[in-house]
Amino acid sequence: MKITVIGAGNVGSLAAMRIASDGLGDVLLIDVIKGLAHGKSLDLEDARAILKNNYKIKGSDDICQVKDSDIVVITAGLARKPGMSRDELLAKNGLIVKDVCLKIKELAKQAIVIVVTNPLDIMTFYALKITGFKREKVLGMGVSLDAARFANLIACELAIPVTDVEATVIGAHGEMMLPLPGFTKIKGVLLDEFLDDKRIGVLVSRTINRGAEIVANLGTGSAFFAPTAAICAMVRAIVKDEKRTLGLCCYLNGEYGIKDTCIGVPCRLGKDGIEQVIELGLSADELAHLTKSATAVAQATAKLLS
Repeated sequence: MKITVIGAGNVGSLAAMRIASDGLGDVLLIDVIKGLAHGKSLDLEDARAILKNNYKIKGSDDICQVKDSDIVVITAGLARKPGMSRDELLAKNGLIVKDVCLKIKELAKQAIVIVVTNPLDIMTFYALKITGFKREKVLGMGVSLDAARFANLIACELAIPVTDVEATVIGAHGEMMLPLPGFTKIKGVLLDEFLDDKRIGVLVSRTINRGAEIVANLGTGSAFFAPTAAICAMVRAIVKDEKRTLGLCCYLNGEYGIKDTCIGVPCRLGKDGIEQVIELGLSADELAHLTKSATAVAQATAKLLS
């Protein structure tokens, strides 16, 4: 299994390390900055003896090395700066994703593509259109990270193990996301049995703003520990054919009444990519919010395609 990670910044290099050290495949790290990916791969190789883990990882500045990859993770792009919205990244990151996807289309036609570059939902749609791949083969990381953040905040609020929390978030990866308390459980019991509406509302708001909070504290760059954990979980679900249900950005063609847009929803993920889009029984308000989120993504995507 050849797994290529494009972009050797904090997200790309740590994702490569997680994927390699988990033994999910032979990992190739690519970055256009000469020597960057190769240098980081050498450093990661040197860690093997200490970790007692004989993983395989290489680095290159040649995008053509993506040839024959089974999975390609796209992290390349500019990171958000404090005060910058994800939409502000649209034009510049669009050019990067386009160039990468043209090479994937040419050299790795069989690959499953995982998009991490922001604005994530728009870039996932753009990658789908540029590659021309089936919708099952192109997906974005997005709301799996948002659900992890929601779960963590709930666990901290209640002083319980985060492993007891099953959180659900849908919608665009950004300010238009929709955490779903009604589909979030603690050891199988709905969240509203533990917290009142006011406290839940605070946690929902904090989840939506969590990425911006991290960016503001870092000063430069954005989150990379939790995002790379989410990436690795997606890669693992594909490689191991786990048939696992995860929140991810996918192309909808009528599900939830939404067409021709990529947005975050629960999906079953296995060796062939997206095997099923899970349609939750949303309330009218929740469905309206998801539709509004999808419309905003579609409008921004139209600007990129124009």
